[in-house]
Amino acid sequence: MSSRLRLDRPGDLYVATATMAAPTPALASDRRVEVAIVGGGYTGLSSALHLAERGQDVALVEAGEPGWGAAGRNGGQVNAGLKHEPNDVERALGAVQGPRLVRLAGGAPDFLFSLLERHRIDCEAVRVGTLRAAYRHAGLPALEAHVRQWRERGVAIELLDAAGIASATGTGRYVAATRDPRGGALNPLSYARGLAAAAITKGATIHGDTRATRVERDGTGWRVVTPGGTLRAGTLIIATDGYSDRLWPGLAQSFIPVYSSIVATEPLPPQLARTILPAGEVLYESGNVTVYYRRDRANRLLMGGRGPQHEPRGPQDFRHLVRYAESLWPALVGHRWTHSWNGQFALTPDFYPRLHAPAPNLLVALGYSGRGVALATAMGAELAAAATGTPLAELALPVTAVKPMPLHRFWRVGVAIGIALGRLQDRFGR
Repeated sequence: MSSRLRLDRPGDLYVATATMAAPTPALASDRRVEVAIVGGGYTGLSSALHLAERGQDVALVEAGEPGWGAAGRNGGQVNAGLKHEPNDVERALGAVQGPRLVRLAGGAPDFLFSLLERHRIDCEAVRVGTLRAAYRHAGLPALEAHVRQWRERGVAIELLDAAGIASATGTGRYVAATRDPRGGALNPLSYARGLAAAAITKGATIHGDTRATRVERDGTGWRVVTPGGTLRAGTLIIATDGYSDRLWPGLAQSFIPVYSSIVATEPLPPQLARTILPAGEVLYESGNVTVYYRRDRANRLLMGGRGPQHEPRGPQDFRHLVRYAESLWPALVGHRWTHSWNGQFALTPDFYPRLHAPAPNLLVALGYSGRGVALATAMGAELAAAATGTPLAELALPVTAVKPMPLHRFWRVGVAIGIALGRLQDRFGR
């Protein structure tokens, strides 16, 4: 087990349960490669794997280790699509780009589960379906539109009534829900480590504990400067998502690095576990302030949602999630919550992911707004294609400029206000 993760994130359940990491020694000399990648999350690791499969000499640098950021801290839900419905995406992006992005996002779980099988990645993956639940009747039209639009595209999504979702969850909280068979779950840190191991097996080089301190032009290519050495590459991919810093001007100011919090119980007794999500699906609520949960292979309940927008300061930062879980299933009272942690993901102003090409032979991808497990994996293959000659106009995601958000320095205040207003709106049915 990595000492870095053990020390950095002692409360993270995945640090205690994930598969062993492949060695990723720090960069200790200068190197020249065809493609350099900054960021060891799903986007960067998937890019490295797919580039290596294309025969490219590729090296990835990560300030921590693969999975240190959102890839090793998320809820472990594999979900399809975007926050926006397919018709809205197609109207917003047009008759060519819109359907491409809908296909990419809708098919991302298929892509991920196929990749797991092809590379034999052990990460507790199960394809059990995703429940999207509404707890007020005001949310029912959105669920009906979701079902209708995806059924028009050949997906067998179901609409569950109050009795159906009560049976599926073990709580009477909800008035309706959708069930999407494309979804599932996995151990996200095991998945990140499995991606890294697969990329290394295919010939990629991955350097952990290697922070990129600056990037600069090197003729027609790039230099990635780190404390231990410099990578020179013809093409550079930046894939730092919610942990982006000042490496590229304006990038960190182009999204909100929202903290999401998760708590996990001790392994629950089988008779209790069978009353919570008895068929094993994952669930996220359809509200202004998202709550999501699932059971893992050991029958722990993992409950996630918004929390304080800072690093954890103690159990008080997670009590709202515990209270909510115990309100859904009162039988949980008295059982121990053994792990709690949080992490940041990149939330974009319009909830669309971003693909940037701000300079020649430079690609930047981020901003999955909480749906990055499958979508970032699929995006890595898109970046690999672009880095090996596919025209940018043929990619599934349109290329946009890096646009810093006005008043970005006040993002913590803005998020806190947004969460408070969202909870009020959810409470009173708006």
